[in-house]
Amino acid sequence: MGFFDNLKETADTLKEKATDLAQSGVATSKRLAEIAKLKTANMAEEDTIKKAYIELGKLYYAEHGATPEGAYAAACEKITASKATIEANNDRISELKSAAEAAGEVVAEVTPSSVEDVAANEATEADIEPEEKK
Repeated sequence: MGFFDNLKETADTLKEKATDLAQSGVATSKRLAEIAKLKTANMAEEDTIKKAYIELGKLYYAEHGATPEGAYAAACEKITASKATIEANNDRISELKSAAEAAGEVVAEVTPSSVEDVAANEATEADIEPEEKK
């Protein structure tokens, strides 16, 4: 066996290894892609389950909220208390709007983010110290 035969054999071996590595890389890529696809599908199924749980809870509360059984009582009481608080808050909002309108004030729609913006601006203005008199 001559030098060139040895060189050809080495080149063939390297070619086989390169082909094996490429095929291995493709297989790995396919596996990773399938794993990603399955994880995405699982996330969608978990979202479906969460929505079903919410719907189940709404149905139970609608049917048994006034007379919940056992372990459901605490959760139903929290919902009932929160609904009462929301109703009281909405009544107070109506009173405040009526008073403002009676005083001739313009009543703008207030959102939680607009309240945060006003609070942030007030904090910034309070942090500014007035200039000392000379």
